[in-house]
Amino acid sequence: MESAISSSVSTTDELPREVRVAQLRNLVETLHIADEIASQGYLISSSELADLMDVNASAVTSRGNHWSWRNWVVSRVRREGNQILWQLERVDKGKIMDED
Repeated sequence: MESAISSSVSTTDELPREVRVAQLRNLVETLHIADEIASQGYLISSSELADLMDVNASAVTSRGNHWSWRNWVVSRVRREGNQILWQLERVDKGKIMDED
Protein backbone atom coordinates (compact mmCIF):
# COMPACT_ATOMS: atom_id res chain seq x y z
CA MET A 1 0.00 0.00 0.00
CA GLU A 2 2.91 2.34 0.68
CA SER A 3 4.06 2.06 -2.95
CA ALA A 4 0.58 3.05 -4.15
CA ILE A 5 0.73 6.19 -2.03
CA SER A 6 4.24 7.11 -3.11
CA SER A 7 3.48 6.46 -6.78
CA SER A 8 0.51 8.86 -6.66
CA VAL A 9 2.69 11.70 -5.36
CA SER A 10 4.08 13.81 -8.20
CA THR A 11 7.38 15.62 -8.02
CA THR A 12 8.01 18.84 -9.87
CA ASP A 13 10.18 16.97 -12.38
CA GLU A 14 7.23 14.76 -13.33
CA LEU A 15 5.00 17.71 -14.20
CA PRO A 16 4.64 18.72 -17.84
CA ARG A 17 7.05 21.41 -18.99
CA GLU A 18 4.19 23.87 -19.57
CA VAL A 19 3.10 23.52 -15.94
CA ARG A 20 6.66 24.01 -14.67
CA VAL A 21 7.07 27.11 -16.83
CA ALA A 22 3.74 28.48 -15.54
CA GLN A 23 4.96 27.91 -11.98
CA LEU A 24 8.14 29.83 -12.78
CA ARG A 25 6.09 32.69 -14.24
CA ASN A 26 4.05 32.79 -11.05
CA LEU A 27 7.27 32.81 -9.01
CA VAL A 28 8.73 35.69 -11.03
CA GLU A 29 5.46 37.62 -10.60
CA THR A 30 5.66 37.02 -6.84
CA LEU A 31 9.26 38.25 -6.76
CA HIS A 32 8.30 41.36 -8.75
CA ILE A 33 5.52 42.06 -6.25
CA ALA A 34 7.99 41.70 -3.37
CA ASP A 35 10.39 44.07 -5.15
CA GLU A 36 7.63 46.64 -5.65
CA ILE A 37 6.61 46.42 -1.99
CA ALA A 38 10.24 46.89 -0.93
CA SER A 39 11.09 49.69 -3.35
CA GLN A 40 7.95 51.68 -2.51
CA GLY A 41 8.45 51.20 1.23
CA TYR A 42 5.00 49.69 1.66
CA LEU A 43 4.17 47.98 4.94
CA ILE A 44 2.23 44.74 4.70
CA SER A 45 0.35 42.68 7.26
CA SER A 46 1.30 39.19 8.42
CA SER A 47 -1.48 37.64 6.33
CA GLU A 48 -0.40 39.58 3.22
CA LEU A 49 3.22 38.53 3.76
CA ALA A 50 2.12 34.93 4.28
CA ASP A 51 0.20 35.07 0.99
CA LEU A 52 3.26 36.46 -0.75
CA MET A 53 5.49 33.73 0.68
CA ASP A 54 2.82 31.04 0.24
CA VAL A 55 2.93 30.01 3.90
CA ASN A 56 0.60 30.09 6.88
CA ALA A 57 0.37 33.46 8.72
CA SER A 58 1.56 31.77 11.91
CA ALA A 59 4.75 30.76 10.07
CA VAL A 60 5.45 34.46 9.45
CA THR A 61 4.89 35.65 13.00
CA SER A 62 6.81 32.78 14.57
CA ARG A 63 10.03 33.68 12.72
CA GLY A 64 10.82 36.67 14.90
CA ASN A 65 11.24 40.37 14.27
CA HIS A 66 14.04 40.33 11.67
CA TRP A 67 14.81 37.56 9.18
CA SER A 68 15.62 36.94 5.55
CA TRP A 69 13.43 35.55 2.79
CA ARG A 70 14.96 35.02 -0.64
CA ASN A 71 16.42 38.43 -1.64
CA TRP A 72 14.81 40.45 1.13
CA VAL A 73 15.25 41.15 4.80
CA VAL A 74 11.87 41.11 6.49
CA SER A 75 11.46 43.33 9.54
CA ARG A 76 8.59 43.68 11.96
CA VAL A 77 7.92 47.41 12.00
CA ARG A 78 4.93 47.98 14.24
CA ARG A 79 1.54 46.83 15.36
CA GLU A 80 -1.68 48.56 14.29
CA GLY A 81 -4.57 47.26 16.30
CA ASN A 82 -4.43 43.50 16.03
CA GLN A 83 -2.19 43.51 12.93
CA ILE A 84 1.57 43.26 12.80
CA LEU A 85 3.07 45.26 9.92
CA TRP A 86 6.20 44.15 8.11
CA GLN A 87 8.69 45.85 5.82
CA LEU A 88 10.72 44.22 3.06
CA GLU A 89 14.19 45.49 2.23
CA ARG A 90 15.97 44.23 -0.87
CA VAL A 91 19.51 43.11 -0.12
CA ASP A 92 22.52 42.44 -2.28
CA LYS A 93 23.60 38.85 -2.77
CA GLY A 94 26.54 39.21 -0.39
CA LYS A 95 24.49 40.80 2.37
CA ILE A 96 21.72 38.23 2.81
CA MET A 97 21.50 37.01 6.41
CA ASP A 98 22.25 33.40 7.23
CA GLU A 99 19.20 31.29 7.99
CA ASP A 100 20.55 28.91 10.59
